[in-house]
Amino acid sequence: MPQNIFAAEFVLPGHPDKLADQIADALVQQASHHEHRALCGVEVAVHQDVVLVTGRIACRDAESIDVPAIVRSVYHNAGHGETWLPDPECLQIRTDLCRGPLNDGESEFRAVADDQNIVVGYAIDLPGTNYLPLEHWLAGRLARRLETLTQQSDLRLGPDGKLLVVLEETDQTQRLLEVSVSLQQSDHGSSLELQREVDRLLREELQAVSDLILTFSAQLPKVVTVNGAGGFAVGGPIGDNGLSGKKLVVDAYGPRVPIGGGALSGKDFYKVDRAGAILARRLAKAVVLTGSAREATVHLSFFPGDTRARILSMRNEDGTYLPVERWNELFDLTLQSVGDRFGQFDQLIDVARYGHFTEPDLPWESLSFDGPFGCKDQFPPAL
Repeated sequence: MPQNIFAAEFVLPGHPDKLADQIADALVQQASHHEHRALCGVEVAVHQDVVLVTGRIACRDAESIDVPAIVRSVYHNAGHGETWLPDPECLQIRTDLCRGPLNDGESEFRAVADDQNIVVGYAIDLPGTNYLPLEHWLAGRLARRLETLTQQSDLRLGPDGKLLVVLEETDQTQRLLEVSVSLQQSDHGSSLELQREVDRLLREELQAVSDLILTFSAQLPKVVTVNGAGGFAVGGPIGDNGLSGKKLVVDAYGPRVPIGGGALSGKDFYKVDRAGAILARRLAKAVVLTGSAREATVHLSFFPGDTRARILSMRNEDGTYLPVERWNELFDLTLQSVGDRFGQFDQLIDVARYGHFTEPDLPWESLSFDGPFGCKDQFPPAL
C-alpha cells in the first residue's frame, strides 16, 4: 500500500524565536490601537538578557508606545521570571526605532504595495484540522497541550520547549510514527515523571484526534523521545538567541507546503507579506470549500506599486492548474481590503505564538466572497 511520511515541528511561547515574534506583534497591535492605518515594520532579536527592537512605527503618538513595558509583559506572560531567566525586570532593552506620525499622504498610500513579494496559500479537505496538513495541525495541538504541562509545578518545567512529529499516511489511514519532545526542566525535576506525563498526554490527544478523524490511529508511537539531548535546564534566550520571522514554516503550513513570502510577525496588515499570506490562504480555502479540488496551492504576488494581488497560479492535488480568471473575481484581493478588515485585530500575540491559520475562528479564516455572487458567506457552485 503506498505510503507517505510527513514531519512537522512546533515550539512553545518561551522559545527565543517566538518571544521575538510576540514582541514584534505586540508592537503592531499597540500601534493599530493608536491609528487604524498605522505602519509597522518591526524586527526583534533576543539573547541572554538583551532585547533589540528595530524598524519603524508610524502612527499618532507613536513616541508614547511603551516599548520596554510591552517587552517585559511578553516575557512575563511566556513564563520567564526569577525562576526561569531572564527576569523580565532585569532585561536590557535597546531600540533603534523610527517613531513618529505617518508622513503627509502616507495614510492613503497604505493601500499601495511598498514592496514586492511572492506568497503561497494552501488548504486541504480536512475540516477537522481547519483544512491544514494533518501533521502540522497535530504538532500545533500537541504543543498547546505540552504548554499546559509547564504549569504543573511538581514537574519543574520552564517556558521553553519544542516538539517534532513524524506521521505515516497511506491511502486510507494515518498514524504517528515518532515524536520528539524537548521541554525545559530544572535539574531538580524528575525526567522519569516527565516521560510518564508526556506519554499520558500523547495517549489522551491521539484518542481525541482519532475520535475526530476516524482514519487516524490512536496507537501511541513506538518512539517517544523526551529531552533526547540530555538535561535541558538552560533554555529560552539564556540558552540560545532568537529572531523574529525565523519560524516561518511553523507560522504557515509546516514543511509539506512551500512558504514563499517573508516574515508575518512585526508587519501590519497593509504590508504585502502579511496581507498576501492571508489572501492566498483565503483563496486556497475557497477552492477546497467549494469542492473544486481536494487540495489547493495558490501562488500570489505583489509588485511595488500594486494595489491588488496578482494570482500567479492555482493548482489542485494532482498539480493541475485551475482557471485563474474564474477565481480572480471572487475576492477583493486589494491591500486595502485586508488592512481595513483585519488591521485592528487584537489577539496578535496569540497568533504570533500559534500561527495564522490554526484556529477556525480567526477573522480571516471565515470566508465571504466579494465578487458578483452577492451574499456574504454564500459559495458559488463548484467550478
